[in-house]
Amino acid sequence: MSFGEYVSTLAGSWLFSVLFALVFLAIGLGVSVFLAIYRRHLVGRRAERLLEDARREAEQLGKEAEVKAREDLYQMRQEFEKETQDARTEVKQLSRRLAKREDNLDRKTDLLSRKERYIENLERELSGKQEKLDQREVELKKVIEEEMAALQKISGYSKEEATEILLKRLEQEVEHEAAEIISRSVNYVRETADRKAKEILSTAIQRCAVEHTAENVVSIIDLPNDEMKGRIIGREGRNIRAFEKATGVDVIVDDTPGVVVISGFDSVRREMARRGMEMLVQDGRIHPSRIEEVVGKAKEDLQESILEAGRQAALDTDVHGLHAKEVELIGRLKYRTSYGQNVLQHSIDVSHVCGVMAGELGLNIQRAKRIGLLHDIGKAVDQEMEGGHPEIGADLARRYEEPAEVINAIAAHHEGEAPSSLYAILVQAADAVSASRPGARRETLEKYIKRLQKLEEVANAFPGVETAYAIQAGREVRVIVRPDRVDEKAMAKMGRDIAKGIERELNFPGEIRVTLIRESRVVEYAR
Repeated sequence: MSFGEYVSTLAGSWLFSVLFALVFLAIGLGVSVFLAIYRRHLVGRRAERLLEDARREAEQLGKEAEVKAREDLYQMRQEFEKETQDARTEVKQLSRRLAKREDNLDRKTDLLSRKERYIENLERELSGKQEKLDQREVELKKVIEEEMAALQKISGYSKEEATEILLKRLEQEVEHEAAEIISRSVNYVRETADRKAKEILSTAIQRCAVEHTAENVVSIIDLPNDEMKGRIIGREGRNIRAFEKATGVDVIVDDTPGVVVISGFDSVRREMARRGMEMLVQDGRIHPSRIEEVVGKAKEDLQESILEAGRQAALDTDVHGLHAKEVELIGRLKYRTSYGQNVLQHSIDVSHVCGVMAGELGLNIQRAKRIGLLHDIGKAVDQEMEGGHPEIGADLARRYEEPAEVINAIAAHHEGEAPSSLYAILVQAADAVSASRPGARRETLEKYIKRLQKLEEVANAFPGVETAYAIQAGREVRVIVRPDRVDEKAMAKMGRDIAKGIERELNFPGEIRVTLIRESRVVEYAR
């Protein structure tokens, strides 16, 4: 091989190698570019799938959130509609009550208008009569002045001197005469009446020795647990307000465990509230509509209990022919107390005592029992009407067409009216006997001490009294008088005056004995 051929061969091999290398390099670059493009395509598709999955998940969450929001909104709407319905019901109830109150106010306004017109007519009549009286008074004054001038000329004394002389003489004469008359009258009455009165009263007390118990209306409700307090109060106090409006009492929920307190001046309303609260606690369902239903049921039960108590009292005392409203009022006395004494039991007791005393005196026993049972009927409504219970009771008896003797005895049993028959005297005595029995009534220590102090003050206020002592638990006052200022005859008049003063100044059950003591003491000392 020649050198040129060899060189040509080498040159051809080198070029081929270079070309081969370039081709291989181009192929490698193409493959790399293809792989890079393919990987980018795969990454893009994977990213699209992830985005699509995220989008679907977001849509699913959005749908679930929307469904949940709709459910919450529906539930809130239901609760709002329920509360709105309760509020509308309560507003309707309040509207009905306000309408009733407006009707009552209209009736009262009409009554007041009629009374005002009647009073105006009376005032005009009285004004005319007053003018006539004024004219007559002026005429009488002129006549008296003329007569006084004539008397002064005849007697030679001035008006003041003559008046003083006459008053002194009259005072001396009247004091001695009054003392003698009172002494004779008191001795005669004591001799003839004390024995018979004691016999009648002792017989009545022995035959009517009924049991006395001071009943108090229960105002404390026991609860099974303290959680019940929250249910009684209700959301924002809604339940307790509904209960207080329905019953007219106050419900006190404090820190005392296991109890709530019902407070109210009307004992019948308080008893109705007590029954209603116990029914609600036992039932456990406490909400405004249920409260109104239960209170209505308790009111019906209490009304039936009141009627039953009135019928039983009439049966026990053998009093017939009572008006249905009178029976109800008598039953209401079961939930009324006076100085701790149950008024219904007191009325039954007075009825029995009146019947026994009427039998001893030969009077109508049925009439006496009827008066005794009805004498305190005014206490059943004295918290709703103005005036004392004797006047209210007499008006009620007149309204239900009771006999005149019954009406007068009811009005006069606390001496608010003059008695017109022996029945009025009998009911006064029977009322005092029932009230003054041991344990029948109770007084607080403070009132008891004040009554004793007042009793001694009234006696010490009379001239001639040295000192006075209240004894026998206030049933007797012993008065020591000064012998140099009060003689034996004047003691009778002073004792009567002290007794009348005690009657004017004090309110007391039964009677108070006044004993006057007059003595002379001589004290000497041996040294």
